[in-house]
Amino acid sequence: MKNMSKRPQKMSAENITSFNKLYNEYYDRFVRFANVYVRDAAVAEDIAVDALMYYWENRLSISDESNIPAYILTMIKNKCLNHLRHLHIREEFSENIRQYQEWELGTRIATLEACEPSELFTAEIEQLIQEALSQMPERTRAIFILNRYENKSYKEIAQEMNISFKGVDYHIGKALKILHVHLKDYLPFFYFFIN
Repeated sequence: MKNMSKRPQKMSAENITSFNKLYNEYYDRFVRFANVYVRDAAVAEDIAVDALMYYWENRLSISDESNIPAYILTMIKNKCLNHLRHLHIREEFSENIRQYQEWELGTRIATLEACEPSELFTAEIEQLIQEALSQMPERTRAIFILNRYENKSYKEIAQEMNISFKGVDYHIGKALKILHVHLKDYLPFFYFFIN
């Protein structure tokens, strides 16, 4: 029974010695091989160490007749391929993002070049005026339109609407108050309507 307990320890020491010999003899070669392809010394070292550790952890399932350095080199080759494929996918993804960013930037430039602030300003103000007009009582709206859009005087409007001069003045004032609220951000334009 003593012999059996000593024998696994002796084999384990032999295995460690064998592994150390393999490591010392091939590690630098494995790293150089990996570095030729991955072109990153730290990554090459990680790949070589991973392959050696994988061999060590699975050594009992490997046939004694196997060419161990070739077996480890095959693992290194596969790990390098996986690394390069991962880099390739990452580069494609980065390229797609770069192309999208270029397209998006080009779109912003083209949109800004085509933008006419005066048209935007006019369209926005026109929309605000239409909203204000829609909120006015019908008679106030009609009087305001006759005055500001059809250029009729207070006297002409009073005759047409069959109301007093003061009534026209009241409705125009009411319309201007509603417009003032809607056009508060465009006061210079609002003052254009007052005059």
